[in-house]
Amino acid sequence: MPIHPSVTELEKLVIDKESYKRMLEEWLKYSWRWAVNEKYKLVFKVQASILRALREFLDSKGFVEVLSPIIGPVTDPGIRGAKQASIDFYGAEYKVMSSAILYKQYMARVLGKIYFVSPNIRLEPPDSIFTGRHLVEFYQLDLEMYKATYHEAMDLAEDLITYVVKYVKDVHGKELEAVLGRQLYEFKRPFKRYSHKEAVEFVNKLGCENSPREELRWECEKVMSAHHDSPFFVYDYPRGSRGFYDREDPERPGVLRDFDMLYPEGFGEAISGAEREFEPERLVERIREGGEDPAKYQWFLQMAKELYPLQTAGFGIGVERLTRYICGLRAVWEARPYPKVAGIIGGP
Repeated sequence: MPIHPSVTELEKLVIDKESYKRMLEEWLKYSWRWAVNEKYKLVFKVQASILRALREFLDSKGFVEVLSPIIGPVTDPGIRGAKQASIDFYGAEYKVMSSAILYKQYMARVLGKIYFVSPNIRLEPPDSIFTGRHLVEFYQLDLEMYKATYHEAMDLAEDLITYVVKYVKDVHGKELEAVLGRQLYEFKRPFKRYSHKEAVEFVNKLGCENSPREELRWECEKVMSAHHDSPFFVYDYPRGSRGFYDREDPERPGVLRDFDMLYPEGFGEAISGAEREFEPERLVERIREGGEDPAKYQWFLQMAKELYPLQTAGFGIGVERLTRYICGLRAVWEARPYPKVAGIIGGP
């Protein structure tokens, strides 16, 4: 399946970066002007159905929806290139959640299988506005399972995304085709699974150079995505390329028991997940390795000791990215009302 026309349209827009930035500034500052269009009315209705389908599927599998934190002493440090937002919490510096990953481990131990539908803030780097995949303010469905493996998490992700796309097709298929020209297809299952090593070899052969020691670059994810007609997985990323909480395989030093799922048609990353590191001494080592101070994670490390072994696995899926894929949009800034992207201020 070739790259989707909307992805190609974005690529053409960002060739002239200054012109694109001016267009985007206008788009964001006056979002009420475009939000009233029939196209975006449908996008927002589809998004509501996506959330309904996500919840319906997980509830049917015995998951419990839990309230997510908005602020805390720490948040996810493993966000490539993005900075964290802070607030003054009665004289202490608290972080606004960039991901509630540490907290969902806590609740998975309490309830077994849980999920959040949570808002996140990531102060993305300025060049992220050219990817079509990054927002500063976004929603994520974050789930976690106690005593699960990352292979079980991948199986669940495959079932979940297949269910949601079929649900939306059944409810909105005719409208999507009539208003947005978007046809949703049945996925080929099982989804292909590539080790990180195989994925790097795949994109390098296509001319997108990627280091074997790093995550797939945004551009390489898009290139690989364009060569698939169903979602697919990349797993076993190298140690050092992900956050301290992704578990290193005890039998394969240097290999993390984690994964990404990518959409087809050039839309790129959909889901990121892993088994979690749970040995307290390993957590301290990994935190330091990432340039962080373990003292900042005092509550988390104490919890890991008291609830040992805190063995969980899970993943997160961006709601706006899923909306972008299902609706065939140019960028995630079309996939939510009052969007905010890096470096552009003003507007609602």
